[in-house]
Amino acid sequence: MNRSGQFVSNLSGILSYQSFKPSDLPPTPGIIIDDILGKKMNEAYHLLGKLDGISRLIPNRDLFISMYVRKEALLSSQIEGTQATLDDIFDPHLEQNMNLDVEEVIQYLKALHHGNSLLQKLPISIRLIKEIHQVLLSSSRGREKEPGEFRRTQNWIDPQGSSLKNAKFIPPNIHDMMESLSNLESYIRQDDSTDSLIKIALIHYQFETIHPFLDGNGRLGRLLISILLKHYGLLEADTLYLSYYLKRNRIEYYDRLMDVRLKGHYEAWITFFLEGVIESSKHALNTIEALLDLREKHLKMLTSLQGKTKQTALLLFDYIESHPIIDIKQASIGIKKAFNTVSSAIETFEDFGILKQVDGNKRYRIFAYEPYLSILRDGTV
Repeated sequence: MNRSGQFVSNLSGILSYQSFKPSDLPPTPGIIIDDILGKKMNEAYHLLGKLDGISRLIPNRDLFISMYVRKEALLSSQIEGTQATLDDIFDPHLEQNMNLDVEEVIQYLKALHHGNSLLQKLPISIRLIKEIHQVLLSSSRGREKEPGEFRRTQNWIDPQGSSLKNAKFIPPNIHDMMESLSNLESYIRQDDSTDSLIKIALIHYQFETIHPFLDGNGRLGRLLISILLKHYGLLEADTLYLSYYLKRNRIEYYDRLMDVRLKGHYEAWITFFLEGVIESSKHALNTIEALLDLREKHLKMLTSLQGKTKQTALLLFDYIESHPIIDIKQASIGIKKAFNTVSSAIETFEDFGILKQVDGNKRYRIFAYEPYLSILRDGTV
């Protein structure tokens, strides 16, 4: 048995295989915080504090967060191979144009909102995790994967088409899985001296190693990072997501997790995780700054207008910040203005370079808030 766990023999003869039973958290011996790890921790906390402070000053913070959450939902789903784009998620005709990939992203959004709601009335627990999973997999593609229920059969991790015999990694068998989940729940609730960011890194590793569901473990594990950041008081709102970093470093992400299992290299995994917090915090801060600058620039243009034209333009601007891809009919309903009035305002927005026609004929044209979308698209293509 190494520091991180042991391989367990299951069945016999040609059916035999070895699953991995992770050691209970916290690790023994404990995490060694050397100078490098200590510096990473200090930088991560500095940036988290800065991000939390700046996010409190954002006009329409809930609106910004709702946009940012959509990007996270997309990135986390893309890590698992989902083929969707940010423009798909903002499609004004989303319900008519829904496909299986886009539906998965939408379910991730619903699961995150549900998790935040549950966090107001439940501790982080097995029950909370199962309830979030039930929403996450309540899509056409996920309904047959027992949403909200822990697996009752052995699973394995490897490219599609592989078998138990040649799998790269086999998570714990059912008995060991339930024991490991019980320990994980206790560890999450345990009030100990472990640093909060290190604790979140360890919890993410442990959850991915236990792999308790038939599907959705990766997406749920990354979603739980956001919930844990709030649970441990490191952030007030959903302004930091690691999927941007994990997608860019996907191979190393999986390799670092495997190195813990095989070699007990917790410190290397934690260092990688902290680097993700640092890079993602910087990216979030840059995104906030870029969006605020863009907002100020475009509001300055629109406030130069006069009378009812200015009033309609400001209403439309508020609308496109939450609906960055629009058609005229829906926008007119959204801001309660006549079709022709909105059409005229959109022409002004085109002249200012705020909106750009991206599809459709004269009556059913689609317009995109392209400067806004280009900031949000970073890392999603």
